[in-house]
Amino acid sequence: MRAALTAVLVALAGSALAQGAPGADTATGQQVYEVRCSFCHGEGGVGGQGPALIGVIGRKAGSVPNFAYSPALKSSALTWTPANLDRFLTNPAELVPGTSMPMSVPDAKERADLMAYLASLH
Repeated sequence: MRAALTAVLVALAGSALAQGAPGADTATGQQVYEVRCSFCHGEGGVGGQGPALIGVIGRKAGSVPNFAYSPALKSSALTWTPANLDRFLTNPAELVPGTSMPMSVPDAKERADLMAYLASLH
């Protein structure tokens, strides 16, 4: 029951981001993605050096099949809730010491826009 409630809450949070959380802009988020993320995280469900980010919000960290995650991320027990994703994007190595994710998005507005864009991907 608790897991089902958590799944519903994560889905609702992702839905709110996709619909435009206060101040979040998916078009700007797409630009942030293209500049900061697309080199490693491919579009259209195809990953590169990083896993594909379609469906990332609500997904268990380190769970995309056939992707070689760092041991730190794989064993992190995180779920990519909006709050966890925000913390990770702020400083990946602080949330998951030993992660191989080198990029951060230090600006809060850019993170919100990026997360809105990621939530819109299906």
